[in-house]
Amino acid sequence: MKTLIAPVCGETYIDDKKVKRALKKIPAPDVLSNLADSFKVLGDTTRLKILMALAEEELCVCDLSALIRVSVSAISHQLRLLRNLRFVKYRKEGKMVYYSLSDEHIKTLIDVAVTHEME
Repeated sequence: MKTLIAPVCGETYIDDKKVKRALKKIPAPDVLSNLADSFKVLGDTTRLKILMALAEEELCVCDLSALIRVSVSAISHQLRLLRNLRFVKYRKEGKMVYYSLSDEHIKTLIDVAVTHEME
């Protein structure tokens, strides 16, 4: 059985200009850490469902629980994580609390990921 080996550089040569240009595009360590945390949050199907539902309209915890078919407690826990990373925001109306996406960037991020997956 043949083993395929990934191609590597035939000789060591570092293009300093390319490396410097690429390095300028890499954010500071704290930004990278926050970005990695954001992608971890998006790695959960329940949280993705919540975000996709909220991309359509503002919903309360009970609405999300019925829609996603998980307990109110589980939805609340996921919403807390999403709030901490600023994916969602909330507003109170009397005793009711309604959730929505924090901004249009979240919807764009999800739309791009879905489009990528469908291609």
